[in-house]
Amino acid sequence: MLTIQSHSYHRSQYIHSANSISGYTYEKINNVREYFGLRAKNEELALENARLKELLFNTKDTVIDLKSAPSFATDFRVIPARVIKNSYEKQENYITLDRGNLKGIKGDMGVISDRGVVGIVDKTTKNFATVISILHTNNPINGKIKNSNHFGSITWDGKNTGYVQLIDVPKLATLKKGDTIVTGGQSYIFPENIPVGKIDKIFIDKSTNKFVINVRLFNDMTNLGYVYIIENKKRKEKEILEAASEKEVNK
Repeated sequence: MLTIQSHSYHRSQYIHSANSISGYTYEKINNVREYFGLRAKNEELALENARLKELLFNTKDTVIDLKSAPSFATDFRVIPARVIKNSYEKQENYITLDRGNLKGIKGDMGVISDRGVVGIVDKTTKNFATVISILHTNNPINGKIKNSNHFGSITWDGKNTGYVQLIDVPKLATLKKGDTIVTGGQSYIFPENIPVGKIDKIFIDKSTNKFVINVRLFNDMTNLGYVYIIENKKRKEKEILEAASEKEVNK
């Protein structure tokens, strides 16, 4: 300290070193602040995307008037969430989200990303939810060929994380490689026409004489960030009506 105080060169070098250390420290602190600021911004964008998806799912109009958004009588509610755990290497894969009962999340709600279907909510706690991934060998989802009324079940054979299968599609269906597969209107969980993927290969199941379609997913299921949970507000009404109709038929 005596040397530093009595010699201007040493003093200047000390000050320079101290400034360098301080600058490095401030830079790191600022980087942390920017990181958390970016996370907050991402959450804001996710909320806005959720709002826009609600509008999309609840209107048949080709042009949406955002000013009239609060007056929409919505069938679907969309809640943004963040993936905090994701498995994709097993036969039965699950995803964990940072939203739970406190945000109104319940079992059997659909989960999507900006690219397409992710899975279905399984169990919840106050602050978390687990999701049965689309990469699960026992999680069938109603699907169809886009711009067609031919339906089938979306399943996973457990082999490749980039592909699922659409099964039980009748041979009368007109389809070709590259056609888009979306969610079907028979689903209680997802709105109709949520993207799933594109047809890659087409086979015939000899036991059923129906198509088995290999579908390349739009989602990279190994790289998920923000997702959107969908509540179908009219699901219970639809289930009760259809159950009553089935009961009448079976009398």
